[in-house]
Amino acid sequence: MFEYEIATARRADLMSQADRYRMVREARKAARTSSRGEESEMTVNSHRRLFTRAA
Repeated sequence: MFEYEIATARRADLMSQADRYRMVREARKAARTSSRGEESEMTVNSHRRLFTRAA
């Protein structure tokens, strides 16, 4: 009976870890998606500041 309780507690712990991992992964994906949207709206002049002159 004691082993069953330990296994049940371990399973619950693993489930909560998986939920946290999934939530962090989705948040990072959402942050990347939102930052891409802002970058695509930049004007040409703002892109020119990112590079140095060649000559």
